[in-house]
Amino acid sequence: KTSFDPISNPNTTILILGTMPGEKSLELGEYYGHSRNRFWKIISAITNNDLPLTYSDKKELLLKSKIGIWDVAHKANRKGSLDSAIEDEEPNDLENFIARHKKLKVIGFNGTKSQAIFDKYFDRKNHLKYISLPSTSPANTSIDFDNICKLWRQILTK
Repeated sequence: KTSFDPISNPNTTILILGTMPGEKSLELGEYYGHSRNRFWKIISAITNNDLPLTYSDKKELLLKSKIGIWDVAHKANRKGSLDSAIEDEEPNDLENFIARHKKLKVIGFNGTKSQAIFDKYFDRKNHLKYISLPSTSPANTSIDFDNICKLWRQILTK
């Protein structure tokens, strides 16, 4: 399975890193495509925006909010959609992404597996702030919406 291209622009100050797209996202060709994934609802809530209905509006919300998204794994073997099933991953070129995005200040990890894969392949840069975030996956039912938003708001701190 292969990840998507990043969504970002030169003004991106925050990069959210997932692991790789799940089955529903791959089927739709959209980041966080599963209807029960809370990613888009969280981004809308923490940026005080209405929930975008189309994928192009979702991408526009990210760029307007100076948020980029990508996945740590470029490709990997995985049965199903669980991060725990990821094997033999190859990383995306995050070094090049970071070098090209001069305004980048924060990298947020959407779940512990994306952070673990990042740390396996990359060194952390002193000029960036790294934030561990609870996964937005439908499989993560341990945290309610208000609390997950509270934790995700950390990415917006200057």
